[in-house]
Amino acid sequence: MKKISILVPESAVLASVNDPRLVFTTANQFLQADGKPPAFQVQLVGLTREVKLHDHVFTVHTDATIEEVEHTDVVFVPALAGDMMQALNENQGLLPWIVKQYESGAEVISLCVGAFLLASTGLLNGRRCSTHWVAANDFRNMFPDVELVDDKIITEDQGLYSSGGATSYWNLLLHLIEKFTGRHMAIKISKYFAIDIDRDSQASFMIFNGQKDHEDDAVKKAQEFIEKNFEEKITLDLLADMFAIGRRSLERRFKKATNNTVMEYIQRVKMEAAKKRLETSRKNINEVMYDVGYTDNKAFRSTFKKVTGLSPIAYKNKYNRSAVFS
Repeated sequence: MKKISILVPESAVLASVNDPRLVFTTANQFLQADGKPPAFQVQLVGLTREVKLHDHVFTVHTDATIEEVEHTDVVFVPALAGDMMQALNENQGLLPWIVKQYESGAEVISLCVGAFLLASTGLLNGRRCSTHWVAANDFRNMFPDVELVDDKIITEDQGLYSSGGATSYWNLLLHLIEKFTGRHMAIKISKYFAIDIDRDSQASFMIFNGQKDHEDDAVKKAQEFIEKNFEEKITLDLLADMFAIGRRSLERRFKKATNNTVMEYIQRVKMEAAKKRLETSRKNINEVMYDVGYTDNKAFRSTFKKVTGLSPIAYKNKYNRSAVFS
């Protein structure tokens, strides 16, 4: 029987504590209904026996404290709410225990922005990780040694797992159910909880806002110019001349400040504009393509799919109500 330990940190998001508990106990129930023994021993673990969450609105009673759990097979690190730095400071006492369990052979799984707590252990340094796309810039700034893959719903790297944003962690839970008990059980759980199995990208949910939380004024001005004039042809040379910065220097400073090259930034701004038009207007794909400054149909469709994980028409059909009924 696999021992599942779900941490209950201070400032934890209650759903990300209860949902893995619910999934693995439900799997046990299905196994027992088929005349098989349960596969999981599920316990809630915390620094104390009682943890108050969401400004003391909810109280979670843990099954054990970390001092009482000498060994476990799987550790879940739930999402954290509120100010992230405060939440991380509140939960420093969990970090050595997480490291100890991993070094003793446990697999460690972070859900959504629980990746911040897992990254604080240092275990993710040099490894791939996902988190909520909204938190991607903050995560990169706080943990530059971690390779953030912000479009992925699931990452797995040497026994360390992470999920994308919000409810996408359900897909990681299904992945783990399949790994531990087989495809048949994963399908059964997905149907029971009405979760779309095998979804692997959160790209279609992402909203590109740019990274402006930096102190490079020239780069900020370049960003603002791009965002106001994305329909036009903008080149690196044009921006370098406009702001009297050497071409190489601008590229280096832009990448450092925004985590994007200039061309990547222009591309993302164009794609975000295209997404909004596809969501709200009755324009066809070619009209939207021209609106955002593309003339090559193949290049536009290829770039759009690379950024969103969907073709332009699939994206329009997914989000534009008028497209569904037209």
